[in-house]
Amino acid sequence: MNSTKKLAGWLGVVLGMFIFAACGSSAHIQKDDTYNFSGIRSYAWVNGTQQTKTTAETRKNTNDLLDKKVHEQVDKSLQANGWRENNRNPDVLLVYDVDVQRENRNVSNPVYSQPMTRYFYNPYARRFVPVFYPSQFLGYDNTTETVREGTLTLSMIDADSDKTIWQGWATTEVNGRRMSDREIASNVKAIMKKLDK
Repeated sequence: MNSTKKLAGWLGVVLGMFIFAACGSSAHIQKDDTYNFSGIRSYAWVNGTQQTKTTAETRKNTNDLLDKKVHEQVDKSLQANGWRENNRNPDVLLVYDVDVQRENRNVSNPVYSQPMTRYFYNPYARRFVPVFYPSQFLGYDNTTETVREGTLTLSMIDADSDKTIWQGWATTEVNGRRMSDREIASNVKAIMKKLDK
Protein backbone atom coordinates (compact mmCIF):
# COMPACT_ATOMS: atom_id res chain seq x y z
CA MET A 1 0.00 0.00 0.00
CA ASN A 2 2.86 2.34 0.89
CA SER A 3 4.63 1.67 -2.44
CA THR A 4 1.38 2.43 -4.28
CA LYS A 5 1.19 5.84 -2.60
CA LYS A 6 4.83 6.57 -3.48
CA LEU A 7 4.22 5.58 -7.12
CA ALA A 8 1.14 7.82 -7.27
CA GLY A 9 3.16 10.67 -5.76
CA TRP A 10 5.95 10.30 -8.31
CA LEU A 11 3.45 10.15 -11.16
CA GLY A 12 1.91 13.40 -9.88
CA VAL A 13 5.32 15.10 -9.81
CA VAL A 14 6.17 13.93 -13.35
CA LEU A 15 2.77 15.01 -14.66
CA GLY A 16 3.19 18.42 -13.01
CA MET A 17 6.59 18.86 -14.68
CA PHE A 18 5.10 18.09 -18.09
CA ILE A 19 2.25 20.56 -17.54
CA PHE A 20 4.69 23.25 -16.36
CA ALA A 21 6.93 22.65 -19.39
CA ALA A 22 3.95 22.86 -21.74
CA CYS A 23 2.90 26.22 -20.27
CA GLY A 24 6.38 27.75 -20.41
CA SER A 25 7.57 30.25 -22.98
CA SER A 26 9.45 29.10 -26.04
CA ALA A 27 12.08 31.49 -27.40
CA HIS A 28 13.54 32.09 -30.85
CA ILE A 29 16.63 33.99 -31.94
CA GLN A 30 18.30 35.55 -34.94
CA LYS A 31 21.96 36.51 -34.88
CA ASP A 32 24.86 37.70 -37.00
CA ASP A 33 27.04 34.61 -37.34
CA THR A 34 30.01 36.72 -38.45
CA TYR A 35 30.10 38.68 -35.19
CA ASN A 36 32.56 37.74 -32.43
CA PHE A 37 30.25 37.40 -29.42
CA SER A 38 33.08 36.15 -27.19
CA GLY A 39 34.48 39.71 -27.11
CA ILE A 40 31.38 41.16 -25.44
CA ARG A 41 31.95 42.05 -21.80
CA SER A 42 29.81 45.15 -21.21
CA TYR A 43 26.41 46.51 -22.13
CA ALA A 44 24.16 49.53 -21.68
CA TRP A 45 20.39 49.94 -21.90
CA VAL A 46 18.75 52.31 -24.36
CA ASN A 47 15.06 53.23 -24.39
CA GLY A 48 12.95 51.94 -27.23
CA THR A 49 10.90 54.45 -29.20
CA GLN A 50 7.82 54.21 -31.38
CA GLN A 51 6.29 56.56 -33.91
CA THR A 52 2.64 57.46 -33.34
CA LYS A 53 0.19 56.65 -36.12
CA THR A 54 -1.38 60.09 -36.22
CA THR A 55 1.76 62.21 -36.26
CA ALA A 56 5.43 61.94 -37.05
CA GLU A 57 6.15 62.51 -33.38
CA THR A 58 8.40 59.92 -31.78
CA ARG A 59 7.89 59.11 -28.13
CA LYS A 60 9.45 56.81 -25.58
CA ASN A 61 7.83 53.40 -25.38
CA THR A 62 8.40 52.73 -21.69
CA ASN A 63 6.49 51.82 -18.59
CA ASP A 64 8.45 52.33 -15.37
CA LEU A 65 7.34 49.12 -13.65
CA LEU A 66 7.73 47.01 -16.79
CA ASP A 67 11.08 48.64 -17.51
CA LYS A 68 12.36 47.85 -14.02
CA LYS A 69 11.24 44.21 -14.17
CA VAL A 70 12.75 43.53 -17.61
CA HIS A 71 16.03 45.22 -16.67
CA GLU A 72 16.26 43.27 -13.41
CA GLN A 73 15.70 39.92 -15.09
CA VAL A 74 18.13 40.53 -17.97
CA ASP A 75 20.79 42.14 -15.72
CA LYS A 76 20.70 39.15 -13.41
CA SER A 77 21.25 36.71 -16.26
CA LEU A 78 23.97 38.70 -18.03
CA GLN A 79 25.92 39.47 -14.87
CA ALA A 80 25.83 35.77 -13.94
CA ASN A 81 27.69 35.20 -17.24
CA GLY A 82 30.35 37.79 -16.41
CA TRP A 83 28.93 40.79 -18.27
CA ARG A 84 28.74 44.18 -16.58
CA GLU A 85 26.64 47.28 -17.19
CA ASN A 86 28.75 50.16 -18.49
CA ASN A 87 26.91 53.32 -19.52
CA ARG A 88 30.06 55.18 -20.67
CA ASN A 89 31.74 52.80 -23.10
CA PRO A 90 29.68 49.61 -23.63
CA ASP A 91 30.40 46.89 -26.16
CA VAL A 92 26.72 46.47 -26.99
CA LEU A 93 23.43 48.31 -26.47
CA LEU A 94 20.28 46.53 -25.31
CA VAL A 95 16.73 47.49 -26.18
CA TYR A 96 13.51 45.58 -25.55
CA ASP A 97 9.94 45.73 -26.74
CA VAL A 98 6.74 44.24 -25.31
CA ASP A 99 3.67 43.74 -27.46
CA VAL A 100 0.34 42.26 -26.35
CA GLN A 101 -2.12 41.35 -29.11
CA ARG A 102 -5.42 39.52 -29.41
CA GLU A 103 -5.13 36.34 -31.43
CA ASN A 104 -7.76 33.90 -32.71
CA ARG A 105 -6.99 30.27 -31.97
CA ASN A 106 -8.70 27.20 -33.43
CA VAL A 107 -9.50 24.64 -30.75
CA SER A 108 -10.58 21.05 -31.40
CA ASN A 109 -12.23 19.31 -28.47
CA PRO A 110 -13.12 15.60 -28.59
CA VAL A 111 -16.81 14.80 -28.15
CA TYR A 112 -18.03 11.62 -26.45
CA SER A 113 -21.48 10.21 -25.95
CA GLN A 114 -22.87 9.96 -22.43
CA PRO A 115 -22.61 6.50 -20.88
CA MET A 116 -25.99 5.05 -20.06
CA THR A 117 -27.80 1.98 -18.86
CA ARG A 118 -30.94 0.67 -20.59
CA TYR A 119 -33.29 -1.96 -19.26
CA PHE A 120 -34.78 -4.72 -21.39
CA TYR A 121 -37.50 -7.11 -20.38
CA ASN A 122 -36.50 -10.78 -20.42
CA PRO A 123 -39.72 -12.73 -20.98
CA TYR A 124 -38.06 -16.03 -20.09
CA ALA A 125 -36.82 -14.87 -16.69
CA ARG A 126 -39.78 -12.52 -16.35
CA ARG A 127 -37.62 -9.60 -15.21
CA PHE A 128 -35.86 -6.48 -16.52
CA VAL A 129 -32.16 -6.87 -17.36
CA PRO A 130 -29.76 -3.87 -17.33
CA VAL A 131 -27.47 -3.35 -20.33
CA PHE A 132 -24.67 -0.79 -19.95
CA TYR A 133 -23.57 1.35 -22.95
CA PRO A 134 -20.12 2.90 -22.41
CA SER A 135 -19.11 6.36 -23.64
CA GLN A 136 -18.13 6.39 -27.32
CA PHE A 137 -16.07 8.81 -29.37
CA LEU A 138 -18.29 10.84 -31.71
CA GLY A 139 -15.79 13.23 -33.32
CA TYR A 140 -14.42 16.71 -32.69
CA ASP A 141 -16.09 20.00 -31.83
CA ASN A 142 -14.14 22.78 -33.58
CA THR A 143 -14.36 26.27 -32.09
CA THR A 144 -12.46 29.54 -32.30
CA GLU A 145 -11.40 31.34 -29.14
CA THR A 146 -9.75 34.72 -28.68
CA VAL A 147 -6.66 34.84 -26.49
CA ARG A 148 -4.11 37.49 -25.59
CA GLU A 149 -0.51 36.75 -26.50
CA GLY A 150 2.39 38.76 -25.13
CA THR A 151 5.67 38.90 -27.04
CA LEU A 152 8.85 40.20 -25.44
CA THR A 153 11.70 41.00 -27.86
CA LEU A 154 15.26 41.74 -26.75
CA SER A 155 17.68 43.23 -29.28
CA MET A 156 21.44 43.59 -29.01
CA ILE A 157 23.14 46.32 -31.03
CA ASP A 158 26.86 46.80 -31.61
CA ALA A 159 27.74 50.11 -29.91
CA ASP A 160 30.24 51.15 -32.60
CA SER A 161 28.42 50.23 -35.82
CA ASP A 162 24.79 50.57 -34.60
CA LYS A 163 24.01 47.24 -36.28
CA THR A 164 21.70 44.70 -34.70
CA ILE A 165 23.81 41.62 -34.03
CA TRP A 166 21.39 39.49 -31.98
CA GLN A 167 17.68 39.38 -31.36
CA GLY A 168 15.62 37.03 -29.22
CA TRP A 169 11.90 36.89 -28.67
CA ALA A 170 9.42 34.78 -26.73
CA THR A 171 5.64 34.65 -26.83
CA THR A 172 3.30 33.43 -24.14
CA GLU A 173 -0.42 33.57 -23.44
CA VAL A 174 -1.24 36.37 -21.00
CA ASN A 175 -4.24 36.92 -18.76
CA GLY A 176 -4.57 40.70 -19.05
CA ARG A 177 -3.80 43.68 -21.23
CA ARG A 178 -0.25 43.79 -19.87
CA MET A 179 2.25 41.10 -19.04
CA SER A 180 2.54 40.19 -15.38
CA ASP A 181 5.86 39.97 -13.52
CA ARG A 182 5.73 36.19 -13.74
CA GLU A 183 5.07 36.23 -17.49
CA ILE A 184 7.93 38.70 -18.03
CA ALA A 185 10.29 36.56 -15.97
CA SER A 186 9.31 33.45 -17.92
CA ASN A 187 9.88 35.13 -21.29
CA VAL A 188 13.20 36.69 -20.28
CA LYS A 189 14.44 33.37 -18.91
CA ALA A 190 13.53 31.58 -22.15
CA ILE A 191 15.27 34.25 -24.25
CA MET A 192 18.44 34.36 -22.16
CA LYS A 193 18.83 30.59 -22.37
CA LYS A 194 19.30 31.07 -26.12
CA LEU A 195 22.05 33.67 -25.72
CA ASP A 196 24.83 31.11 -25.39
CA LYS A 197 23.63 29.07 -28.37
